[in-house]
Amino acid sequence: MKPITRRRQFLQWLTTTTGLAALSSSARAESVDRDLFGEPEHKLAYQFNKADPEYMEHVLFSVGAMLRRYSDDIHLVVTAIGPGIHILAKDPQRPVPEIIKKRVASLAAYGVSFHACGNTMKSLNWTEEDMLDFAEIVEIGADDLMQLQEKGYSYLSW
Repeated sequence: MKPITRRRQFLQWLTTTTGLAALSSSARAESVDRDLFGEPEHKLAYQFNKADPEYMEHVLFSVGAMLRRYSDDIHLVVTAIGPGIHILAKDPQRPVPEIIKKRVASLAAYGVSFHACGNTMKSLNWTEEDMLDFAEIVEIGADDLMQLQEKGYSYLSW
């Protein structure tokens, strides 16, 4: 296993001392990260669209495995749409196991970006206040995935 790198140390320090919420959005955290450490070689976007706990576990395990393998040389985005959006809610309307909540928060603290579909939020009558602080709200989840691919992100659907 690789030792913790400068980027991860910075993110851990930032989370511990000020919290990512103090940056007011994951987009700002990404900007600070890129300004200090440059653009990563690898970029991967996950579509997260189911509320099944086994599905949640598998996708988040994959996100963590990619983070461990590429460390500072990857940026990961998880775009939550449809039933998958509940992992980013403060008070989810579908069951989200506690271990999944902790894993999502941990991955966010390590620089993984979590995008919440605004259309799905509207259908649930949710606002930004209903979402976890690190969740970045995008207008349309499918559009977010398309735009990420146009910016060079590989796309993974489970």
